[in-house]
Amino acid sequence: MRTETLQNKRVIKSKSNSSNIKNSVVEILPHLVKDIKLAKLGRDKIDISEREMPGLMLLRKKYSRTKPLKGFKLTGSLHMTIETAILIETLKDLGADVRWASCNIFSTQDEAAAAIAKTKTPVFAWKGETLKEYWDCTLQALTFNGNEGPNLIVDDGGDATLLIHKGYELENYFNKKKKLPKITATIEEEIVIEKLLRKVHKRNPNHWHNIVPDIIGVSEETTTGVARLQQMVDDASLLFPAFNVNDAATKSKFDNLYGCRESLADGIKRSTEIMLAGKTVVVCGYGDVGKGSAQSMKSYGCKVIVTEIDPICALQAAMEGFEVRKLEDVLERGNIFVTTTGNKDIITLKHMRKMKDQAIVCNIGHFDNEIQVDALNASNAKRDTIKPQLDRYTFKNGKQIFLLAEGRLVNLGCATGHASFVMSTSFSNQVLAQIFLAQNKPATGMYDLPRKLDEEVARIHLQHLDADLTRLSKEQADYIGVNVNGPFKKDEYRY
Repeated sequence: MRTETLQNKRVIKSKSNSSNIKNSVVEILPHLVKDIKLAKLGRDKIDISEREMPGLMLLRKKYSRTKPLKGFKLTGSLHMTIETAILIETLKDLGADVRWASCNIFSTQDEAAAAIAKTKTPVFAWKGETLKEYWDCTLQALTFNGNEGPNLIVDDGGDATLLIHKGYELENYFNKKKKLPKITATIEEEIVIEKLLRKVHKRNPNHWHNIVPDIIGVSEETTTGVARLQQMVDDASLLFPAFNVNDAATKSKFDNLYGCRESLADGIKRSTEIMLAGKTVVVCGYGDVGKGSAQSMKSYGCKVIVTEIDPICALQAAMEGFEVRKLEDVLERGNIFVTTTGNKDIITLKHMRKMKDQAIVCNIGHFDNEIQVDALNASNAKRDTIKPQLDRYTFKNGKQIFLLAEGRLVNLGCATGHASFVMSTSFSNQVLAQIFLAQNKPATGMYDLPRKLDEEVARIHLQHLDADLTRLSKEQADYIGVNVNGPFKKDEYRY
């Protein structure tokens, strides 16, 4: 068996003969983590957090005997944290054969990855991956037995889904044109992906077409990932069914809102150690993530300004007492700027040049392209890394800004992300979605969590908070046209 541990960016290897599988698109590894010696610390943290994740623990108890995921190969591309470790072990208890990678180069908690690796679960993740390492890890997680793919995918941001679709598209081009297309991408990450796909093609020119028929479906965790999937549905390019976990009420209205309400401040304060009270914070976007972020900053005594494109969200922000302005008009007022939109080029290099001296810039939306980080790095601004995930940029006029987590998720890059309890609601939905896909094998398309299951996830977590539900009488239920046991709202209802 070959094992690998990263220590001081050096890879320690012991050879084995298991990597010599015909047509293997990757060199088969049991795991790739920072330091396997961190497993004890990770296990101790997992033991503590399990008490704060009642949804996952109840699902283990309910399904561990019947094992509805037995016989299914499952790939995860989701932040490798303590909470995710508990999700992984839940999926394994339900019978799944799991391989895992993180979905962010900075979000891995190395002790969590080590603890999972120690259980002989293939995990490929460490904090501070390069983009090449990140996509290599994603490919490792997607590859079973050297040249097989997964049956089920748990995705966050859609990167695993993206790699499969881009690989499939590349093979279609080659099969039609008898040559590979030129790489025309100019963004570093896109170039890395294209080079990796060509490496796979050289080893097995039909790899993605071979594995796609066995993929039952993907469950997607984020707003950004769901948007990607919806685009594929719209242009008829989606290759397998997709389950929209993000829009479950017990995900988006809890993880996105209440999770960000606590973890945004955690990330900012751990990295900068500043006092928030009295500062002016500009929150770009007022969706669920923006709402949680704005509430968080307000609770610390900050003056909060919101920017929005949607008149309904903007009206909500105004009626919560937040000032609603255009970003261009508040650049010299803000002390801290937070992007939450899931869109690109929200804060541009031009914006950053106009910010007040020593403004702090960070992102809690999914990708780093909300902030023009590449343009900033290519500019004449001098970059000094104060500590990991805290960079100071000094422009020629002497003005400085601080960028957190290189524009990636500040709550995970600079802290440990959302608290375990709120991730329990989110990950309970992931488990239910995986069971749904495995049992129903639906046709290609987008699917939502039934409201009854959404309510069940909430009911499980109410018990943990010592909360009692009122029960309708039969007459009351009939009067409003619902069942005594729910669901209590129609699918169209927005909490």
